[in-house]
Amino acid sequence: MTQPSRRTRLLSGVQPSGKLHIGNYFGAIQQHIAMQEKGECYYFIANFHALTTINDAQQLREHTLDVALSYLALGLDPERAVFFRQSDVPEVTELAWILSSLTGMGLLERAHAYKDKVARGIPARVGLFYYPVLMAADILIYRPTHVPVGADQVQHVEMTRDMAGYFNNTYGDVFVMPEAQINEATKVVPGTDGQKMSKSYQNTIDIFAEGNALKKSVMGIVTDSTPVEDPKDPTTNTIFQLYSLVASEAETAAMAEKYRAGGYGYGAAKKELLGKLDAYFAPARARRKELEKNLDYVEQVLQNGAQRAREVAHQTMTDTRRACGLI
Repeated sequence: MTQPSRRTRLLSGVQPSGKLHIGNYFGAIQQHIAMQEKGECYYFIANFHALTTINDAQQLREHTLDVALSYLALGLDPERAVFFRQSDVPEVTELAWILSSLTGMGLLERAHAYKDKVARGIPARVGLFYYPVLMAADILIYRPTHVPVGADQVQHVEMTRDMAGYFNNTYGDVFVMPEAQINEATKVVPGTDGQKMSKSYQNTIDIFAEGNALKKSVMGIVTDSTPVEDPKDPTTNTIFQLYSLVASEAETAAMAEKYRAGGYGYGAAKKELLGKLDAYFAPARARRKELEKNLDYVEQVLQNGAQRAREVAHQTMTDTRRACGLI
């Protein structure tokens, strides 16, 4: 994959399905912030998508605000990135309908995410099945060149390209064919139980946790029964893997040596991890507390972002409507 140039337009969305955790940060947010230096970035809070799993209005509002506060506190610059709520650009739902009129059922039936969610007990509703069409509209309406995704999300971009192809082959070349941009450096962050960190597994460490809440999460990390005096393999240990995300190379090497030498218990390792996590996210916690005092500013950021996003969406929809005969 070639590295994006200054003219590259990147797009990504995050679902407001709960408090963001350090797996979200090291798996995606950290890269999103860094990409502000590499191209024109569009980041949206996918609250339309969240309706497939959240049916409590107040909860959705709170989660949406949490994502906005988190991204701004962690370094998103609204002067360099277009940051907005998905629902503030209603044109996206119109485009989704137009794409659905050309998309075969078979394509949607092959969606891994749909099958996985149904297997986990999420009701098989139309919105969940239709999800890839709305996602394709989210992408195509802003005409990005690249869509940063994890390896498990590449199918979404492939399906988007399929839908763009159906439209372009039928009505002419309206849509840019976006490329999936897989960041090989993206980290899979283990949760407190050793599985991949995920809200659905209830094994997360919140980015902005502090005090007793942070201590409870860290000290609750599941470990094996290896005695304190025995040597341990750091590469298979959740505490060490999390520590390596927030510590320097020298500090990480020092902890690895303690593991291998023996006489170093998991309790001591957890205390070191606790200190590093607390210090690593302290500046972002402070920024977030300041933002919480000025929610009018946060709302203005989202509205300004939506206005900029709608300018692009409006042009795309004008071209789309003209191409298929709606104008």
